[in-house]
Amino acid sequence: MNEMTSNWTRDAEALLPDLVTLRRAIHVEPELGLHNPKTLARIKAALEGLPLEFREGPSTTGLIAVLRGSDNGRTILLRGDTDALPLHEETGLDYASTTQGAMHACGHDTHVAMLVGAARMLSAKRDSLAGTVMFMFQPGEEGHHGACFMLEDGLIDPLPDAAFALHIMPNAPHGIFTGRSGPLLASADKLHMTITGRGGHASMPHDALDPVPIACEIVTAIQAMVTRKVSVFDPAVVTIGRILAGTTDNIIPETASLLGTIRTLSPRQRENVATELKRLGTGIAAAHGASADVRIEQGFPVTICDGRAVAFGQSVVEGLFGEAAWRTLDTPIMGAEDFAYVLEKVPGAMFFLGASHEGSDWRQCCGLHSNRMVLDDSVMARGAAVHAAIAERFLAEGFGG
Repeated sequence: MNEMTSNWTRDAEALLPDLVTLRRAIHVEPELGLHNPKTLARIKAALEGLPLEFREGPSTTGLIAVLRGSDNGRTILLRGDTDALPLHEETGLDYASTTQGAMHACGHDTHVAMLVGAARMLSAKRDSLAGTVMFMFQPGEEGHHGACFMLEDGLIDPLPDAAFALHIMPNAPHGIFTGRSGPLLASADKLHMTITGRGGHASMPHDALDPVPIACEIVTAIQAMVTRKVSVFDPAVVTIGRILAGTTDNIIPETASLLGTIRTLSPRQRENVATELKRLGTGIAAAHGASADVRIEQGFPVTICDGRAVAFGQSVVEGLFGEAAWRTLDTPIMGAEDFAYVLEKVPGAMFFLGASHEGSDWRQCCGLHSNRMVLDDSVMARGAAVHAAIAERFLAEGFGG
């Protein structure tokens, strides 16, 4: 381990108490959606006095903090999301959420703290940096397209040469980083379908056109479509999470509605599944003399990691903590992430960091989006060190160093 590498780990450990304080303050007062003013104020306070330029836009409380090194070379973006989830916290922590119906159950409070730590460490070495670092503090990740809004607001123009993000995983081995080349996370679209028949008395279905059995037929046909029309080597998941029809037992309703999620791992398959669902829904309804309105609400795109960026990140992690600190994921994860919008425009990668308590059985830990999710604050030192080391090395060497 060389002197440069050991400095990042040492400096991050020295900052850890401050990062824990910041993370827990954010955890106590979580904020939802695109506007997180209290969190933004805490971020700015934590960055006060550093040689940073702030960029803010009209659409969100997102913040780009720009650190310019001594040379006008490459630019790298490091991202941490800031928003919470609409959950009632049940952890029993002494710093549990005091905001009714909101909880940091996806680790975004830790992402903020790690990124602040990296900003502080890199600012201290500003004169030796061979380029520019953009620290992206982004609200609205939880389904609100915050990254897309920040891009549209021009906050990331001109685009950086590379972009990286870290995401903690509470039910993964303590302090271990994971990642993979290619698709890391799925796209996530919503399927809305309304089948319209003809209402009537439940005792006389022959005088009506019942949309309920048509809807049920469509649900089962969707699963057949996925197995017959979708390659197992470019998979898709379509789940109908809600079926809604009728008001009571003796009325055949006029309409039945379906709501579902569509997950795919390539832009081509995303388009293919959307086309097939529209054909399937309208065709089955028409076969019964009914009609179907099929609408697909596009969500996050596929999160695709650049192979060079993944190899680069793995090299940095192993240089800091040894080969045992990195594991390559065998398969993608079918969750979704709006850092995908950044990776559509900039080569880069997202990595996961295991945040289970050291020595615990990580398989028994509550996962992301659980109202009982807890994590080990100490891993934030590793995350901050990796952020800083990735930035310093990329600015000096690019992907090929």
